[in-house]
Amino acid sequence: MTQTEHDDAAAFAAYQASFSEVPGYLNFASYGPPSSRVHDRIEHLVRLAGEGAVGATERLEGENLRARESFSRLSGFPLDRVGMTGSTSLGLFQVAFGLPGGSVLVSAGEFPSNIYPWLRTGGIGRARVDLVGAPGTRMTPDVVARSLTSDTVAVSVSAVDFRTGYRADLAGIRDVIGPDRLLVVDGIQGFGVADLEWTLADVLITGAQKWVRGTWGVAALAFSPQGLERVEPVLTGWTGVTDSRRYDGVEHRPLPGAERFSVSNLSPYATGAFAEALELMESVGARAIDGIVSTHAAALIEELDAAGVPVLSPRDREQRAGIVVAGVSGRAADAHAALAAAGISATRHGEDRIRLSVHATTRSEVFSEAAKVLADFA
Repeated sequence: MTQTEHDDAAAFAAYQASFSEVPGYLNFASYGPPSSRVHDRIEHLVRLAGEGAVGATERLEGENLRARESFSRLSGFPLDRVGMTGSTSLGLFQVAFGLPGGSVLVSAGEFPSNIYPWLRTGGIGRARVDLVGAPGTRMTPDVVARSLTSDTVAVSVSAVDFRTGYRADLAGIRDVIGPDRLLVVDGIQGFGVADLEWTLADVLITGAQKWVRGTWGVAALAFSPQGLERVEPVLTGWTGVTDSRRYDGVEHRPLPGAERFSVSNLSPYATGAFAEALELMESVGARAIDGIVSTHAAALIEELDAAGVPVLSPRDREQRAGIVVAGVSGRAADAHAALAAAGISATRHGEDRIRLSVHATTRSEVFSEAAKVLADFA
């Protein structure tokens, strides 16, 4: 083993040791159990706030910058084009209300947080939604190309689809929409486990609570120069303007970068948890996490195949991330209950599908057990 390989192995061992989820946890697409480092950071910050010592406010507020800096390094966007907001949903609303007109192409099968913002803006003279396809439709470059019109100003897509696990071809979509339309990417089901070229997006929004494993209450916003220029800071607040602490009763100019989308001060416990989780990801690298997640997903698919359980998510490594969907036609409620009885956490989608999701810390021995349970319902 080379020194580099030894260092990488040691880094991953430290990473893995910081998590303590039960072996049957296969539900990272719902939320990612945070690490002991995140627990400790939140506890430290609460204690700091509780003491109320001189300088505590500044130290608490500094967690926002820590999170922005780490997100900048991991995403590839410069720091001045990275901001923070309260959630992926809020970030999407800010983008939707910030686009002045035209239509935005969105899959009808998207998670609702990527549909409702565009529905809400259509009647007030801002951008309006153009829904395409149906639940389960993959937003491939071909689907996008066929759906574009002369009025399309943006395409909004999930990097990884919550329902199917399909990993979007961001490069292909970027190519077919051209340089003049915006590409808005909801990264919450991919950031942290899919090593994508995130800077293909004009707007990237990623909440902390799922694959990043940074708890609830914060999300990152990142912009290309074009995205920052064209998305107006309509839904912003007093912390998104210059001289924000000069309380003079007049409107101040927006800040020059992505911080213009700040609505108010965020919880330092949320930003501190986000920063800690992002820095922990950095310690092993997104590419390494992607590789391990891919290996785990392939192993789970193999076990489901061996048990005769239909796999409804993509099999091609380039088209999937950490989500594997099992087909249990008409029996999802019973299958979900049986998994729970076996100590396995998963998500039920309707009557026909069980969504399983794996991370780098998932223990592979649970795959055969999950497949065995689901085989009774396939």
